[in-house]
Amino acid sequence: MTARILTLEDAKKAVYGGCILGGGGGGWIEKGIENYKQAFSIGSPKLASVDDLQAEDFVACVSLVGAPSAKDAYVESQHLIDTVKRMQKEFNKPIKALMTNENGAETTVNGWLQSAATGLPVLDAPSNGRAHPTGSMGSMNLSEIDSYNSIQTFAGGYGRKKVEGSISATLDLSSDAVRFASVQAGGMVGVCRNPVNMNYVKKNAAVGGITQAIELGDVFFSISEGPERIEAVASYLKGRVIHSGKVNHFELNETGGFDVGCVRIDDLELSFWNEYMTAAVNGQRKGTFPDLIMTFDAETGDPIVSAEIKEGLKIAVISVPKENLKLSTTMSNKKLLKAIEPIIQKKII
Repeated sequence: MTARILTLEDAKKAVYGGCILGGGGGGWIEKGIENYKQAFSIGSPKLASVDDLQAEDFVACVSLVGAPSAKDAYVESQHLIDTVKRMQKEFNKPIKALMTNENGAETTVNGWLQSAATGLPVLDAPSNGRAHPTGSMGSMNLSEIDSYNSIQTFAGGYGRKKVEGSISATLDLSSDAVRFASVQAGGMVGVCRNPVNMNYVKKNAAVGGITQAIELGDVFFSISEGPERIEAVASYLKGRVIHSGKVNHFELNETGGFDVGCVRIDDLELSFWNEYMTAAVNGQRKGTFPDLIMTFDAETGDPIVSAEIKEGLKIAVISVPKENLKLSTTMSNKKLLKAIEPIIQKKII
């Protein structure tokens, strides 16, 4: 297998490009930077393309599950490594590579630490090329295969809140159990889950999604600090800046391990469920998940996730049509998209 060795420069670009592709979710920039620095302190993570592996080679997805704003969330590097080692014991075939569940500030570099620690490469094919709220949305339509048995290993929490283990069940049951474990652990757990072969990955994942995040980060850093960065990013993604102004209302509720709320900037209203779900001006839609809706500091051009928004902050908002993103087959699964509607009380389909 010819996997390329990743660099610190790749990592920085991946975090910022990933944050933008996170669409309001996918974790925090500071944490993403901390995570990749830990990875490179252990060794050199590697990136493999889908063509580097054989059709019947198995890949497992690594992820963080929980609410980004949870105050007691605690996941350390050993938790992440342990989930992979536990999966290697639980699954009956060799795991040849790791893949992240989605793009985001933290999630694009999911697996880099595990790669450095175990020697397994990270696959240039996130389960989804943008961040999304539910585990099922990051499971490459395995939810549609009745016979699929989901194996998930998890670890997180500190002291009396520490949890670790594995579960084998239907995708819905195992995802719900891990989500519940994340709440018990203080808000977050590291997960290794759902081994699939490369044939399945090529048909269902966001092939090339890690490279896209790195290239988007390169575009971001090629422009000096300021609002021009936002225009450059929107142009690269073939999207547009839909509004810029001061936040006059912000509401966030932590519900069942998710952040749910809304942001208003003048006549523009954004709803979010970890990620931004809708953007509307006076009720007229300017973007609907899985379109990419993302917020930026209007003065510095830095991307800002939904949990960071505050009243009075001057922000700019971009919208990118879903057709311009690298997306999993889950993003056209109406059953999974329909599940968003009762949470945000708005139409998605």
